[in-house]
Amino acid sequence: MATERRSQLSRATKETDVQVTLLLEGTGLSNISTGVGFLDHMLTSLAAHGRFDLDLQATGDLQVDCHHTVEDVASLLGEAIDEALGDRGGIERFGHAVIPMDESLASVALDLSGRGLAVLRVTFPSPSVGGVPTSLINHFFEVLARSARITLQLSAEGRDDHHLAEAMFKATARSLRHAWQRDLNFQGQPPSTKGVL
Repeated sequence: MATERRSQLSRATKETDVQVTLLLEGTGLSNISTGVGFLDHMLTSLAAHGRFDLDLQATGDLQVDCHHTVEDVASLLGEAIDEALGDRGGIERFGHAVIPMDESLASVALDLSGRGLAVLRVTFPSPSVGGVPTSLINHFFEVLARSARITLQLSAEGRDDHHLAEAMFKATARSLRHAWQRDLNFQGQPPSTKGVL
C-alpha cells in the first residue's frame, strides 16, 4: 500500500501566524479559520473539490487589511503541498479542468513541474468581493503556484465576482486532484525525461 502523503507546517511573523496540516489522500474534510470569511469559503471549496483534507488556522493583522493574511496563507499552503508531494515520483503530473459556476467559467491547466509560475487571464468586474480586494484573489494563485512549485495557467470570465472566484478555486482543485494522482505506470519514478522534477 502506498504511503500517505501529508505535511504539517507553521510560520509566525509580526504580521501573521499560520498553521497548515494537509493530507493528499483525504476525502475533502476541512477545518479552516483565517479571520477572512470569503477566504475560508474558497479554501473549503478547494479542499472539498480537490478531495484532500485540510486544517488551516491563521491569525493576522486584519486591523491593517487582509493582504498579509491572504498572502501568507497562500504561501504556507503552497509549501505544504510541495512537502506532501515529496520527490513527485509516480504521479500523473498534469491536470486540467473547465468549471462553470452559473454565468462564470474558469479553465485551469497545471503542471506539478517543480517550477513555480502562474499565468492568469482573469478580470474581475468589481474591485472587491466578500471584503477581499479582487486583485488579491489573483495574487493568492500567484503565491500558491510559486510556493507549491506548480506551473499554473488559469483563465476565467464572468459577471459575478463571487461566482468567478469560486470557479477559479474549483477548477484549480480538480486540476490538482488529477495531477497528484498516482500513476502505477511510472512505478514511483518522476514523470519526466530528465528523471527528476
